[in-house]
Amino acid sequence: MTTERNGEARVPAETGPAGRAGAAGGSTGTGAGAGAGPRTLAEELRSRGDRELAELLRARPDLLSPVPGDLTQLATRAVNRASVARALEQLDRFAVQTAEALAVAPDPCAYDTLLTLMAGEDREETVTAELPRAVTTLRTRALLWGGSGRLHLVRTARELLAPATTGPAAPSTGLGPTVSEATAGMSPGRLQQILATAGLPTTHDSVTAVEALTALFTDRERMAGLLGEAPPEALRVLDRLVWGPPYGQVPADPGPAVRWLVSRGLLLPTAPGTVVLPREVALHLRGGRAHRIPEPLPPPVETAAQYSPRSVDSAGAGQAFTAIGTVDDLLHAWETAGPAVLRAGGVSIRDLKRTAAALDTDESTAVFWIELAYAAGLLASAGTTDERFVPTPEYDDWRARPAQERWAALVAAWLPATRTAGVVGGHDAKGRALTVLGPGVDRSQAPEMRHRTLELLATLPPGAAPRPESVLARLRWERGISSESGGGAGAGTVTGGFAPGTGTGTGAGAGYGGGTGPGYGDGSRDRAAHGAPSGRAATAGARRGGAPDGWRTAGTAPVSARGLSSAEELRTRLTEWTLREAELLGVTGRGALSAHGRVLLGLPAATDGGDGTDTGGGDGPGPGAAAPAPTASGATASGAAPGSPAASAGPRPAGAFAPRSATEIAASAARAAEVLAPLLPEPLDHVLLQADLTAVAPGPLERPLAETLDVLAEIESKGGATVYRFTPDSVRRALDSGRIAEDLHAFLAEHSRTPVPQPLSYLIDDVARRHGHLRVGAASAYVRCEDDGLLAEILADKRSEGLRLRRLAPTVLAAELDPATLLTKLREMGYAPAAESAEGDVLITRPGVHRTPPRTPPAPVAEGLPVPDDTLLTATVRAVRAGDRAASGEPGPAGGAGAPPRAPGGLPRSTPGDTLAALQAAALTGSPVWIGCITAEGAADRRLIAPVRVESGVVTAYDHTAEEVRTYPLHRITGVAEPSGGEI
Repeated sequence: MTTERNGEARVPAETGPAGRAGAAGGSTGTGAGAGAGPRTLAEELRSRGDRELAELLRARPDLLSPVPGDLTQLATRAVNRASVARALEQLDRFAVQTAEALAVAPDPCAYDTLLTLMAGEDREETVTAELPRAVTTLRTRALLWGGSGRLHLVRTARELLAPATTGPAAPSTGLGPTVSEATAGMSPGRLQQILATAGLPTTHDSVTAVEALTALFTDRERMAGLLGEAPPEALRVLDRLVWGPPYGQVPADPGPAVRWLVSRGLLLPTAPGTVVLPREVALHLRGGRAHRIPEPLPPPVETAAQYSPRSVDSAGAGQAFTAIGTVDDLLHAWETAGPAVLRAGGVSIRDLKRTAAALDTDESTAVFWIELAYAAGLLASAGTTDERFVPTPEYDDWRARPAQERWAALVAAWLPATRTAGVVGGHDAKGRALTVLGPGVDRSQAPEMRHRTLELLATLPPGAAPRPESVLARLRWERGISSESGGGAGAGTVTGGFAPGTGTGTGAGAGYGGGTGPGYGDGSRDRAAHGAPSGRAATAGARRGGAPDGWRTAGTAPVSARGLSSAEELRTRLTEWTLREAELLGVTGRGALSAHGRVLLGLPAATDGGDGTDTGGGDGPGPGAAAPAPTASGATASGAAPGSPAASAGPRPAGAFAPRSATEIAASAARAAEVLAPLLPEPLDHVLLQADLTAVAPGPLERPLAETLDVLAEIESKGGATVYRFTPDSVRRALDSGRIAEDLHAFLAEHSRTPVPQPLSYLIDDVARRHGHLRVGAASAYVRCEDDGLLAEILADKRSEGLRLRRLAPTVLAAELDPATLLTKLREMGYAPAAESAEGDVLITRPGVHRTPPRTPPAPVAEGLPVPDDTLLTATVRAVRAGDRAASGEPGPAGGAGAPPRAPGGLPRSTPGDTLAALQAAALTGSPVWIGCITAEGAADRRLIAPVRVESGVVTAYDHTAEEVRTYPLHRITGVAEPSGGEI
């Protein structure tokens, strides 16, 4: 087979142990010598241990689908364009900058050359110290291979980061083409003229001419002498191009400065009217740097304000209690009058506005509460002809739990949810509006961004609220592929004798080597214009309402106006939404992570050393202070242990996010609820009745008391205390529900800490005396009353004309309206009628309460493949090793390639239940088992397998017989048997 430059398609001859041992050189990427070094990527992968291969597959799970047959297949798949693009998007900013430098460096590139490109000729200390980590990151992900003297960036990454182009486009470093590339179409005579003008001897061919010019531009002393002769205006032209874009337009008759540069090859023509600054010249002017501002360290998460931990926890607890009450109010309102489901799914704008008004909040916050209730399984759609959103039976169980457990259920649903409330109100790719509870609002990045944002808050000292813009800058650094300054550059218009190229926007022009994907910009040009490093600009969005007064964000331009790519814009918005939603849920208080919020992340609750008062920056780092810097061990000055989320202040391993299981999240939420419980107010069994027909509840009420007051009175205001107002309509509503006046008097006397005011007693007695005096039945409807004078009064009232009443008897009126409408109309006229049955008895009327059939909460929608677990990684590495041995003819570890294990005497058989239980147990313990199975052709077979997972009716397992990872449908397995000793 043929060998390609990067080794992506070569099957090397040395596949045995000796060949693999010889390929191990240069694994750290910091040595000076070339060493033996691997010759291909596949050869380097063979030199890696099982743990290193597992780390590669963990960081790039797409390489597992399907499981590669051997290491050559793995190497080929690792350089696939789509896979490399995904891997690059997972890198931190400094690792991306390192890859960008390698993309414009010679291939192969010595480590010292790379160090100069990154740290400059003066070897900047921080960059020098951090570069080995970046090289290791690229090597671990199979984006870089080779010994330290011959580093190879895989060709696909080189094409993505520095696309070969002859037009006015440049890599994200802002460097133009090399002299060799820029002069590819130049005539030999023109090359000789450039050599002569630059003071070099002429040559006999173009190749040596290009080599001589390149040697001049890479010789610092000779270049210094050449530039020392340049006119001042020529130096100003070079200064405008040096950090990119490197292209500029020139008129047909350029000025003397441009002519001087072009005649000496310091600017080279690429097209009519366009010139470019050669890469070698730019690197000389930059002092050898590929980037104007390298970013070896992540931006610190800065403190905006410092509060006492106790005040933060109290604020968080208050918000948590408000969240519980708001969700309860939402579902209580929808259990009797849930909104209809739109034909395309979701809730209409009109119903959303009505719900927001009922919850006394803005529409965007109402969307969050609705989506949260849906994610928690408390809300679903029901019905066939008249489908509506109503509470589920789980809502009744949820209401019966203690407050802290209700909060735990909400945050446990929020953390892994992919449905994103913030996108509601926007439009999808086809221009369709995104509605609350409608389709198209899942964003697979939401759980990761939510978790990582809270992790960064945990790196600050207890009680410290971060600057939102610093959180955004940090998260942008951790995903370094961005389009802040644009990967592409276009030629600008001509003004005078020269015009530098201008950026084409947000980097969509260059894309993935000229495609339509996001550009890979390093931000150097924008940083030059603004005088600030990339990723540190203030980019926090304005708060959208609903968050408490303790939380403030810096006002900046909208995300769409910040020059961000669509992917980065989404990550920025997800971060902003996370900060706001965490405050609404009480995970944070006054912008700082609360004690129960820390426990929710799996951290110990912070020790409260404060006195419960705000310090305003007095105790601990003040405004503008940064999070504790990570130490060499990974711990921070705040005491976070290595490996904990709070220890993630340092550079985060790319692709390391593995979502926690629902069980793990529920367990963390339960522990957080235990911390929250003492901070929540105790329910009260009393109210304070006032003479103005109001009742004040100084805190949360016990559920039976609250439910009765909801019927007997109207809620006038909420807050620290709830104010209820008694009205004739509310008292009538209580009587309609089956209460009598004596019950209401006794209830108020029992639950009031103050005497029952006389006006309230008179109100109850007056409404009760009139209640039921009129009787309404079906005629369509009728009105019956023993007082014929009252009926005459109704007939004489002009407001009754629309009722179309007529007297059937001295004490009976008939109407053409249905009884419910007639009742409503008479009440609007000021009367207090009661409904009666066909037997003449008073009907007790209550609003109908609706529930859906039992439903399960919506599952998060993941994008791409999940992060593989250790068991699957171990089985995959084992299978790949076996396939590699088979391809090379190397004997297996048991002494013979393909020698099958000894099978049991007969076909294993067991009941389906026992089979499933045995396979699940084997998957948990990693134990091998024999299975009997029926093949697709109908033949019986026996296989020795190590189950990895059992789900969806399929067993995924490492097959010891075939030495590969396979799947077996459960319905084809006849039974399970344990292996005897020595069979593995």
